[in-house]
Amino acid sequence: MASKQRFSGYPIAKEGPKVAYTPTVDKNPALRGWGLIIAAKLINYSPTLAGATWKNAKLGCVKDIPGLEEYDWRLQPIVTPLVPDGAVQTKAEITPDLYEPQPDDLAGRFYSVADYHDLFKSGKLTPLQVAKALLPLITRGQNPPAKYESAWTVTKEDRVLEAAKKSTERYAAGQPLGVLDGVPIGVKDDVDVEGYIAHMGLAFDASNPFFKPATKTVWPVAQLEAAGAIVIGRQVMHELGSDVSGCNPAWGTPINWNNPAYYPGGSTSGGGSALSAGLVPISIGTDAGGSVRVPSSFCGAYGLKPTLHRVFTMKSSICVIGPLAATANDLAIAYRIMSAPNPEDPIQGSFALSVPPSPTAKKTIGIPREWFDQASPAVLDATRKAVSYFTDKLGYEVVDIEIPYLPEGQYGHSAWALTEGADHQRSRAADPDNPFAGLNYCNQLLMTGGFYTSGIDMIKYGQLRELHMQHLAYLWKKYPGLLIVTPTTPEAGWKIHPGDQAYGFSDGNLTFRNMMYIWLANSTGCPAVTAPVGYAEPEQGDGRLPIGLMAMGEWGAEEQLLGWAKEAEAYLNGVYEGGRYRPKGWADVVKIAKDVK
Repeated sequence: MASKQRFSGYPIAKEGPKVAYTPTVDKNPALRGWGLIIAAKLINYSPTLAGATWKNAKLGCVKDIPGLEEYDWRLQPIVTPLVPDGAVQTKAEITPDLYEPQPDDLAGRFYSVADYHDLFKSGKLTPLQVAKALLPLITRGQNPPAKYESAWTVTKEDRVLEAAKKSTERYAAGQPLGVLDGVPIGVKDDVDVEGYIAHMGLAFDASNPFFKPATKTVWPVAQLEAAGAIVIGRQVMHELGSDVSGCNPAWGTPINWNNPAYYPGGSTSGGGSALSAGLVPISIGTDAGGSVRVPSSFCGAYGLKPTLHRVFTMKSSICVIGPLAATANDLAIAYRIMSAPNPEDPIQGSFALSVPPSPTAKKTIGIPREWFDQASPAVLDATRKAVSYFTDKLGYEVVDIEIPYLPEGQYGHSAWALTEGADHQRSRAADPDNPFAGLNYCNQLLMTGGFYTSGIDMIKYGQLRELHMQHLAYLWKKYPGLLIVTPTTPEAGWKIHPGDQAYGFSDGNLTFRNMMYIWLANSTGCPAVTAPVGYAEPEQGDGRLPIGLMAMGEWGAEEQLLGWAKEAEAYLNGVYEGGRYRPKGWADVVKIAKDVK
């Protein structure tokens, strides 16, 4: 039966054109070292070359799609689940099941929020001990360097210890704020936290007025802190969030502890790294083109991209704030607390509570076969086995679906992302006439391209966005509760190339490929979740490569997605051979903290 949920901005349910999926071959040259530097200089000083590069990347192909004029343009994919008439807006409950730790003998076990809460409540450990244990492991400026500092930009020791002390006192008095009280978390370096500078992955320049401490913590992080979570520090990100590898020459690239010869994914690279090391159970990131889901997938974690503006209204039509977590329960805890309605935000504050579907509701997975099958053999093997588990053991029905203009939609999303990024950078640059000065060479290339997106291109992409949203609405009308399932990324990891740490690199072909599946949720504003479902053997380095499976749901379906992630977790922990892999570099924070006086 179709959902009775009412929405604002819900698209007309209309099937899109019958268009065969045709994979495209990209011809963007990979640039490194001096080749990258020279290309960045030339493009910045040659409008002709910059325009040719933009055209070569196929970023203007959307305007050539026939029939788009039949669709109105959708410049913001805002679809809001509405609170029922007469109902009082509420925040999500942290239900008893989220307080349950995983079994002690579980293979590859990571410490969860529930573990910390039980230890704090029993007096076996205190939040102050955990904070004191973590700070030496992550704080920059030590000699020798801290083992895990690559994931972190800045930690404010006094602030952390004061928060940990207050949490310890609450537990001692038997009055903790809840399951999250005293639990350490990390926050990506583009999300405002009072007293911290948001570097956005940029090299710090004291003379630049942009680099000033935030005067207010953004709503979702403020809700986590109000629940007792302790922001241990800010986490490194890909500069400007403009790619999905996580390579950052300015701050250093965070380590993927599953296999340090591979990138952690980006742009929430520090968050993924910290989770793979077991340092925190929750990291908060942003996602405009997979920046929560790609590092979650590469680092073997869980990641949720919420519905557009669900937790915070950003100045973007594609970007959201979302959690990465060590376990599916931790992901749910973070989301439920972050998504509390903000009475001062007329968009975010109007969202109805996300609720899971009825236990008796039909469970359906939609597979766009030709798109799905573009993944590498190792990814296909792991994800197909996981899908079989959902169908054979959990009663999901698989239906074949088609989505028109997928390659064109990805090019359009990329153009939109670059245009937003270029505008944002210009608005914060010390010299708006020279906005890309101080950026790394990769971003000098990319952001310059963003300036070549015309108004016509933006309108045509807005029309394609509406086409996709109407087609998705058609699929959800035909298959109520449908989850569209694909691999999270088509590759199991991204190999580190020697020498890239000096200047960074630009590999548009590989970037486009690794964003193959994730862009649709950003473009249409839909929620999506990724969960690890297996591992691949690496081509280099020591360790294994996590493989993620992603589900995209209808607008407002976060709770359905969180339930699906928990089912995927049961598959990894109980069915997949060997269970979850815990990296060799994993830090036993609880053991270290117990030795702290």
